[in-house]
Amino acid sequence: MNLKKIEIACFNLESALIAQKAGADRVELCADMSVGGTTPTIEMIKQARENLTIDLYVMIRSRGGNFVYSEAELEQMKLEIETIKKLGVNGFVFGVLNEEKTIHIEQNIALVELAKPLPCTFHRAFDAVLDYEKALEDVISCGFSNILTSGTFPNVMEGKEVLQQLVIQANNRIEIMSGGGLRSTNISELDKLVNANWYHSSAITDGSEIANPEEIIQLKKKLQS
Repeated sequence: MNLKKIEIACFNLESALIAQKAGADRVELCADMSVGGTTPTIEMIKQARENLTIDLYVMIRSRGGNFVYSEAELEQMKLEIETIKKLGVNGFVFGVLNEEKTIHIEQNIALVELAKPLPCTFHRAFDAVLDYEKALEDVISCGFSNILTSGTFPNVMEGKEVLQQLVIQANNRIEIMSGGGLRSTNISELDKLVNANWYHSSAITDGSEIANPEEIIQLKKKLQS
């Protein structure tokens, strides 16, 4: 039986340590929760790596807002991947779109190639695409290992039918990781329908920026039951 896994989005070192202690399988480290996550500082990544034994994925995103990047922003992202790769992280999280809300194949491939041999997650930029079936094939063709998505809806419960479709279409060629409004209160219902291997949550329940250890424990428990 395939044990299902949980990734916790962490916006500070404290959350990352809580996530590990509470049984998370992986940490996605980001800065700036207010814009949905950006590249964390080198110092924060170093500290996280020194203190975590579980896998550490790092977000590469130069700013909040849309996912269409200028040449300068792309160069910055490339530099960040090259620098952070040397710090012993386990993977990267990013995503680049065209103006037309399609996957920017060329630019994503360039970043995925730079990250090799580390795996990459295409993040919730996916939720902005207009044609998710084509976008899924495009993301696979770029060489990503995972897609973090709420099924192109504001949250996973609204997007659950699309998430189910994505898992079926992906057919184990890529991991579809459901995230966006995922909580211990809805993970059982979601998993029954979607049946993915990975789920993603910030596990923040009190309006702060710190993960709630009890919430992580419950997410894991309900996923395994």
